[in-house]
Amino acid sequence: MSIESLVSDDLLQGIRSRAAGYDADNSFFTEDLAELAEAGYLRMLVPAEFGGPGLGLASVAREQTRLATAAPATALAVNMHLVWTGVARLLHDRGDHSLDFVLREAAEGEVFAFGNSEAGNDQVLFDSTTRAEPQPGGAYRFFGQKIFTSLSPAWTRLGIFGRDDSEPGSPVLVHGFLAREATGYRILDDWNTLGMRATQSRTTVLEGAEVAADRIVRRLPVGPNGDPFIFAIFANFEILIAAVYAGIGERALELAVQAAHRRTSMKNDGRTYAADPDIRWKVAEAAIAQDGLYPQVEALARDVDSGADHGAEWFPRLVGLKVRATENARFVVDQALRVAGGSSMSATSELGRLYRDVLAGMFHPSDGESAHSTVANAWLGPLS
Repeated sequence: MSIESLVSDDLLQGIRSRAAGYDADNSFFTEDLAELAEAGYLRMLVPAEFGGPGLGLASVAREQTRLATAAPATALAVNMHLVWTGVARLLHDRGDHSLDFVLREAAEGEVFAFGNSEAGNDQVLFDSTTRAEPQPGGAYRFFGQKIFTSLSPAWTRLGIFGRDDSEPGSPVLVHGFLAREATGYRILDDWNTLGMRATQSRTTVLEGAEVAADRIVRRLPVGPNGDPFIFAIFANFEILIAAVYAGIGERALELAVQAAHRRTSMKNDGRTYAADPDIRWKVAEAAIAQDGLYPQVEALARDVDSGADHGAEWFPRLVGLKVRATENARFVVDQALRVAGGSSMSATSELGRLYRDVLAGMFHPSDGESAHSTVANAWLGPLS
């Protein structure tokens, strides 16, 4: 199925028209999510056998870039659902059916979200400050606090994990999916941020929330490991994050070009800034940077789709792409602001909103420090 059949230009324009209002009101993108779900957007990665169109990661990444040109916060939040369906799809395609229920339930309209991030946990998926207590029959109860839980007002299934220390000397990390109707958790109304406001990535407090045994999907040793589940999370998360920030850069470049043609210069006899050598340099510099990103996202996403074997090089490539994409987007937005001039300081300026939104890129895993450590280990070996 062609991706264009899922999101029409009219749908995209409607999403664009609401983005500023969501941002100004610090409100969730309720209308966007409903329309995207109706269009089948949340089922993109679901294989045909489960009732979806069965699109590959490369196609979905392109569409996420397109969506981000209209509404970065909407695209970023939807990413979290798409990552989980992408994880389930990758495992399924490789013969691991442990997350097939994610594909079935996504096809039925369930909305998945990430409840993994924790304040102060720079080990990301390799350790946890959340306590996981085993229950009779294989269920677990979770105690802790998760931050940056995008889709907080709308998720129906929340992927969470925590540390089980019940076996002395053999701690394990337990991953499972919490149902919205479960008890033992609270969602705080604490999302009032500089940018990406419509994601409503609120704090989730786990106070004994129970995950049923059939929704516990992994018990893994603390520390780095090569389980396909972990690889699938990193691959889908990093590539789709990169795709969203590629969209931010694309839109910023479009706005820079519009501003250059709109603004006039007294210094140059009333001609537009499109004829000013300094402005032309800035636009060209932004365009060169932006143009170099698309093939990187495409190539790595296609490698995931095809099952390419990069071995130990996979993680350096994934974190490198994420860092390049987010930093590249910041550079392009910065150049666009310089081209547009002081009008971008207005509270109603789209470029001003992109400037605030793009800053979130530095905080998504893997952050700069973690990514550089991963790449340094790959090239120089781990520190002894």
